[in-house]
Amino acid sequence: MLKDITLGQYFPGNSFFHRLDPRSKIISALLYIIIIFLCKNVWSFVFVILVTAAIIFVSGIPLKLILKGLKPLIFIIVFTAVVNIFWTKGETPLIQWRFINIYAEGIMYAVLMVVRVVALLAGTSVILTYTTSPIALTDGLERLLSPLKVIKLPVHEFSMMMTIALRFIPTLIEETDKIMNAQKARGVDFSKGNLKQRANALIPVLIPLFISAFRRADDLATAMECRCYRGGEGRTRMKELRLCASDWLGMMLFVVMGASVILINIFIPGFSI
Repeated sequence: MLKDITLGQYFPGNSFFHRLDPRSKIISALLYIIIIFLCKNVWSFVFVILVTAAIIFVSGIPLKLILKGLKPLIFIIVFTAVVNIFWTKGETPLIQWRFINIYAEGIMYAVLMVVRVVALLAGTSVILTYTTSPIALTDGLERLLSPLKVIKLPVHEFSMMMTIALRFIPTLIEETDKIMNAQKARGVDFSKGNLKQRANALIPVLIPLFISAFRRADDLATAMECRCYRGGEGRTRMKELRLCASDWLGMMLFVVMGASVILINIFIPGFSI
C-alpha cells in the first residue's frame, strides 16, 4: 500500500504541461481547485470530468499510475460517500429500516462528492507535482511570493522548506516500507489484533523512522553547507523563468473552464448540490 503513494513524485516528460513555466502551473492548479468547488450540478461535474481526462491525456502521465496513487485514499473517499448517503435528506426514501433512511438525493450527492474529491486529487497532481520538478517548483513559488519580500518575509526559505517537505514524502514512505518489512521478517504482524494492538505494533516502526528522518535532515543540511548555501540573498539561477505564449494560453484555458462551469450551473438544469 505504501508503494502506491505517488504524492510529491516527479515523472519526467516532454508534454505540454511539462514545458509550462512553474508559475503558470501553480496559478492553473489554484484555478482548477476553485473550479472544482464551483461545480454545483451534475452537468458541470460531467464537464469537469471530461476536462480532467483531457488534462491527463495531454500530460502523458499513465492513467494506471494516477489511479494507483489514489489507492491509499480509498478509505477517505468511501468514508465521504457513506457519510453523504446517510446524512443527506430528500423527499421520498428509497430504503427505510428503523432509524436508517436512504434517499436518491443522498446517493447522487455522495457520487458527486466522490467525483469532486477524485478530480481534485488527480487534476492537481497532474498539473503540478507529476509534471514539475522540485527545483522548478521552488523557483516558481519563490517568484510568485516575491512581492512579500517588501514586508521582510523570508520568501526563499519558505519556498525551499515547502519543496523539501514535498520532495521527502516519497523518501519517507520508502523508508517506512523498508522498516515495516524488516519488522515483519522479525515476526511482527501489523494486520492482527484490535485498534490499540495495531497502534502499539507501529511503535517499533515510528522510532527508527524518526531517527532516519533526523539523520537525513542533518545530512541534507551538511550537504547544503558544503555547497556554500546561505539562503536566497545574492543567489542566481542557471535558468531564468520566463512566461511565454503557451503559459498564458494554459492559464486562459482554465479561466474559460471556470466561466463554462458557471454558465452550466446557471443555464443547464440538473441535480444540484
